[in-house]
Amino acid sequence: MSAALAPKLEVRDKLKAILMKTTIITAAFCAGLTFILATTGCKSDYGVGNPYQPGPTAGKAVGAGVGTVAGNVAGFGVGAVQGTTHGFANSFNPQYHLVRYWKTETTSDGRTIQVPYDILVDQYGRPARMPAPTGNPAPPPVASAAPVAPAAPMTSTNEPAK
Repeated sequence: MSAALAPKLEVRDKLKAILMKTTIITAAFCAGLTFILATTGCKSDYGVGNPYQPGPTAGKAVGAGVGTVAGNVAGFGVGAVQGTTHGFANSFNPQYHLVRYWKTETTSDGRTIQVPYDILVDQYGRPARMPAPTGNPAPPPVASAAPVAPAAPMTSTNEPAK
């Protein structure tokens, strides 16, 4: 072994010894804390406590408030993450739903044929605002009914119905 490596090995050995001592101390602290938390009793009701020793009751009340707030914050965070994840997942979802209807057309030589038209719909059956991925032309617009004239304005609520 060369003389140049000897100081590096000594430093490494010292660091290992310190790390092992730190690990033992940390493990002993965690074990002691776990033992203390497991063996100490807590007041289990929020009702009347000792007026001269209000610590357990006040501690429970503060703990319940902090727990409620922390739970709501955690729930908000989880909901936001899940909503974002679901939104991104829907962007990459290759599944789509088509509604096909058939239109009867007459060809130039007099034959009557059925021509399919596909409409891309969302998960609720509403037409999407884009053409279907099958390459079909856009369906013909729906003919709207003739407009209805508005009713005469009411002059009184005491008149009989017409």
